[in-house]
Amino acid sequence: MKKDQIGIIGMGWVGSSVAISLLQKGVCKELLLNDLREGLAEGEAMDLNHGSSFFPTASIRAASIEDMKECHAIVITAGRGGRPGETRLELLQDNIGIAKEIAQRLEGYEGILIIVSNPVDVLTYCYSKFSGLPSSRVIGTGTMLDTARLRSVIGSRLNLDPRSVQAQVVGEHGDSEVVLWSSAMIGGEPLRDWNGWRKSDEEEVADEVRKAAQEIIKRKGATNHAIGLVTATLLKWILRGERRIITLSTELNGQFGLHDLAFSLPCLVSDQGIEQIIEISMDEKEQEGLMKSASVIKKAIGEVSLK
Repeated sequence: MKKDQIGIIGMGWVGSSVAISLLQKGVCKELLLNDLREGLAEGEAMDLNHGSSFFPTASIRAASIEDMKECHAIVITAGRGGRPGETRLELLQDNIGIAKEIAQRLEGYEGILIIVSNPVDVLTYCYSKFSGLPSSRVIGTGTMLDTARLRSVIGSRLNLDPRSVQAQVVGEHGDSEVVLWSSAMIGGEPLRDWNGWRKSDEEEVADEVRKAAQEIIKRKGATNHAIGLVTATLLKWILRGERRIITLSTELNGQFGLHDLAFSLPCLVSDQGIEQIIEISMDEKEQEGLMKSASVIKKAIGEVSLK
């Protein structure tokens, strides 16, 4: 296993944003790129190598999926992108076949899979089953992006840097996601006690976060830059073994009484993968929302053949 080597499968909008974000952050020394479309991964590698004077030293090359088995981590962005007005779960039928093929070609892989393709929760669960890897090493980016969006919106409304906002989104990366308003904080003070914050605005803010991807897709056709930064940052923290607690999608093993699905909860993640899933405190409304989110994902998983 090569600790400083990362692979990316799928070099569309998101894959290319993940690649440039990884390089600019100096996360890896070798980056392997793969795409189904002939020549695309090679062209991206050429283009990125030409910019090598402007990021920490790294080599970039096109590679087969089989060549990636020595990578410490592989990012999977392969799949059809979302269309205007389409939910992430509607992508499922087109993307599940791709997941099966990739997992088969990675047979014997022992590193960490980072799932970015949508619907990310269902695909995280499916890759866990298809790959044979421990579920702790199949990690979906999940609501890490939604949480970043939430902090950005709150920060904008209160004229604060979003890094000063402690607030989380859990559940599905999609329409049934749940904002944990009851535990949201700013500088150790509950958000609901912060001067200028109105509880009556919470549903509007949650809706803005929930619909953010759709609004971007309507305007430019895809979301890619923020998820590229999210994925690169997650990999930096994983490869450095920083033991961060992040909202990530992973297969549950009894948390909140739930099994046989994957969605996002706060997770302790290290260079070994997810070490612990945290059953964070919620109020009654939030718990109800979480159960509804679980039922949405369970229904989608039930429609997928895992054979």
